[in-house]
Amino acid sequence: AYADKASANPLFVSPYSLISDSIIIKDGIISGCLISSENNLEFIFELYILEIGAVRIRINEKNPLKSRYDKVKDWALVQDPLTTLEYNQIHSKPGVTSFSFGKEKNQTVSIYHSPFRVEFLIDDIPTIILNDRGFFNFEHLREKEQNKEPLNQSSSESSVHNVETSGDKLNSNPNGPGSIGLDISFPGFSHVYGIPQHASSFSLKETRGGIGAYSDPYRLYNLDVFGYTIDSPMPLYGSIPFMMAHRKGASAAILWLNSSDTWIDITKSKENKHNIFGLLNSGKSINSTNTHWFSETGIIDVFAFLGKTSSEIFRQYGLLTGFTALPQYFAISYHQCRWNYLDQKDVTEVDEGFDNHDIPYDVLWLDIEHTDGKKYFTWDFDKFPDPEKMQKDLMIKGRKMVTIIDPHVKRDESYHIYKEASDLDLFVKEPHGSSSWIDYTNPLAQEWWSKKFAFDQYKGSTEALFTWNDMNEPSVFNSPELTMPKNLIHHGGWEHRDLHNIYGFAYHRATAQGLINRTESPRRPFVLSRAFFVGSQRYGPIWTGDNVASWDYLAISTPMLLTIGISGLPFSGADVGGFAGDPKPELLVRWYQAGAFQPFFRAHAHRDTKRREPWLFGDPYTSYIRDIIKERYSLLPLWHTLFYEASTTGMPIIRPMFVVYPDDEKVYEMDDQFFIGNSLLVKPIVEEGQISTEVYFSGNEIYYDYFTFEKIRGSIKVQIKAPLNKIPVFLRGGSIIPKRQKIRNCSSAMHLDPFTLVIALNENNEAIGSLYLDDGETYDYEKGYFVYRQFVFTAGKLASTSLSLIDNDKNIYAKSTNSVHVEQIIVLGLDVKPSKIIAHYSNCAADSDFELQFDLKCFGTLPGISTSNVLVIKGSNLLITEDWTIEFFEIMTLQRSADTLYYKTQSRKVRERIYKYTSNTLEEEYTSNTLKELTLKEIALRVRGMIYFSLKRHKEAIMDLDGSLGYDYNFKIRMLTIYHHLGLDL
Repeated sequence: AYADKASANPLFVSPYSLISDSIIIKDGIISGCLISSENNLEFIFELYILEIGAVRIRINEKNPLKSRYDKVKDWALVQDPLTTLEYNQIHSKPGVTSFSFGKEKNQTVSIYHSPFRVEFLIDDIPTIILNDRGFFNFEHLREKEQNKEPLNQSSSESSVHNVETSGDKLNSNPNGPGSIGLDISFPGFSHVYGIPQHASSFSLKETRGGIGAYSDPYRLYNLDVFGYTIDSPMPLYGSIPFMMAHRKGASAAILWLNSSDTWIDITKSKENKHNIFGLLNSGKSINSTNTHWFSETGIIDVFAFLGKTSSEIFRQYGLLTGFTALPQYFAISYHQCRWNYLDQKDVTEVDEGFDNHDIPYDVLWLDIEHTDGKKYFTWDFDKFPDPEKMQKDLMIKGRKMVTIIDPHVKRDESYHIYKEASDLDLFVKEPHGSSSWIDYTNPLAQEWWSKKFAFDQYKGSTEALFTWNDMNEPSVFNSPELTMPKNLIHHGGWEHRDLHNIYGFAYHRATAQGLINRTESPRRPFVLSRAFFVGSQRYGPIWTGDNVASWDYLAISTPMLLTIGISGLPFSGADVGGFAGDPKPELLVRWYQAGAFQPFFRAHAHRDTKRREPWLFGDPYTSYIRDIIKERYSLLPLWHTLFYEASTTGMPIIRPMFVVYPDDEKVYEMDDQFFIGNSLLVKPIVEEGQISTEVYFSGNEIYYDYFTFEKIRGSIKVQIKAPLNKIPVFLRGGSIIPKRQKIRNCSSAMHLDPFTLVIALNENNEAIGSLYLDDGETYDYEKGYFVYRQFVFTAGKLASTSLSLIDNDKNIYAKSTNSVHVEQIIVLGLDVKPSKIIAHYSNCAADSDFELQFDLKCFGTLPGISTSNVLVIKGSNLLITEDWTIEFFEIMTLQRSADTLYYKTQSRKVRERIYKYTSNTLEEEYTSNTLKELTLKEIALRVRGMIYFSLKRHKEAIMDLDGSLGYDYNFKIRMLTIYHHLGLDL
């Protein structure tokens, strides 16, 4: 209401001003007093320039009638972020206080005193503006009988919420309205992303007019929404008030640190008033995105993140809220779940069914029916007479089990969990219904709950048992919006309305800590949570909730997971097959194909659905499902490596197109295809009967079909065949991915199996990749006990070098895997067949070199797809823990000659001669480039390709010169011939 009235008044000016004489600058903190001209109320303003590269702004009442909730930071942040002294004050015009900061001092924050506004710039270009439209509003707390106030210090009439007047006694608001609001603009940015969780597009839609706009703001308020509506701004199970914007040359983001009911309006506009790119006088305008954030309670606590690339934003956000926890290895494998597997015999039969049908899996899940009368930490011994044996039978095979433990506690005096919590006074006050809810925001409750996972407390549990936290929004069936009433009281006297979105997060944290503490030598926990908040990534994965077995829900899973991933929570997935309803075989196959390329891979189903274990559908469907699950297991080394890198850099694991191709505006709102890391491009099939799909290949790069190795040139859309047994997946040129070809019954059985490296060369005949390995269970990796390798192919050599922190002789894990080797190397896109391949260990003498055997094959073509030469080296047996180099002879010589030729192309005349000669011989993709538009570096790269092509084209003619010539002399003649054709003087 406040923003509406402000917008309707063309003469409106924000009443808030920063008193210039009150400003204090000390140790990276700029503080002062904000005042409202309407009622002279004062507010404390603080701006922090942070060591991590971000900026924090906090605003609170100076003399509040009652303390406002300011505990969100204690839950969401890793620690109170440190300020930096690496900033410079910039002398600017009166009424503006400005500072430059960042490594290059190219970022600026300017505080405009009156009217109050804060502007962030990168290279003097506005990037984020706070209170640009004057919507900043802070409803001060006041006595109930106080009269209504003017527009600019809004009363209950213009409050976000004033439930006390609505007749809803459960959600009455005895403290009166106390909302906060602020408009945040992203000038020059056409798209914004984030603020999960919504079943909406990746690029967020407008909410106040515009094409395809929503009629309501996006809402963040954790709710249990069974079979949620698709394409809606309404809230779901989790809330992360993080929003990111991206354009060419810059990324920006904000974190609105608030745990109460929050709404976000989004509008788009054409901007030129800020002279964003120096276009003010050119008549041009730039698309901009304007947002308006408003929350029911709390204070203003906003973080602004600036960077040239999205990776800078992810790093800053991760340093602030924590990087994702590195999971156990089984956690990134395949999970089989159902509400419910009936009894211990059913568990055994399902487990054996996977083995009998040669389908790997790692974890079998039990829903609520395994308990004694829905009392958590108990077993129904009539159905599960020996739970420890059941788990150990799985553990013998290398598998695990997960049981559900929800936050509601059955009110039964004979139930030890209820009685203990009641005796310790750990419940949220004024509980309703037949269950009680523990107050997990109480430190004593956190500690007590964590102890319940000890093996002597959770009877029948073993080290093979892990946990699933469901219903923790919290879900309360007999309450408004099926969640906890807002007026209930938590630890410290805070109302539930203040901290609602933290509740499930706090529960998740306590559970994860319990699993860590239950063994003398800590193991990484696995706790799946449905509710989430800022920082949930530190405690385990989440999933998209109670979806439905339909094509629409399969399709929406990709943008939902991309959104969650860029918001700092990369370990997420969607229930394969859909939780509710019965999927037809085609839908189930397509869902398995999509799920196999998502971070969390679990099939799950409602108890009212038909059983859907993979073998029940028969061939060809069972075979298709088996094949794609096995493909997931083959790629586990890649997934594990990406999880490690996410845990250290904050990079999402599945990445939207713009993260990999930041300057390609065509991909900015693309959300039906994505990258796994930077190497695999995936386009799930999400329509019934679809047997082909259009894939966009960004960048002027080479791609290879992941399954057939056929080659595609980028910067085009290609119609790709996708029969039911295939999901379109492509290797990006320049990538090296690690795989394991031998697939066993579960991931732990593959621990010492050999690796295959797939090398997808780019147009420069180069590629890079990495592999991370650890014991997959403990925290020993924090001591440096892991193997981390980098693979680089360049100049005709493949090198494996260590990125580990300590040497192998001190590395316990490296010693345990010193027999693991690279068994096979597949090189895609070689232009020339090498004459021989020699391997050499870096720490061995030169005479220890040994020759590798190889085979060169050429795959056929499809319309729009070029051939790809495939070289396969088998039996290389190069140890994964050691540094080594493989040299591809003849390729090395050619590349050195190409580099020499580059220095002979310095004159325009020579370049034109090269272009004239090669225009008749090079493939079409080379001739489509205009030589004059190329840099010398680009010309050199094409010259390198010209040499390779010419060698192939003139092979017979050259060999006719003297078929008996030796290799070196023969090669020299080839090069002389090429130089002669180019008209170059040697």
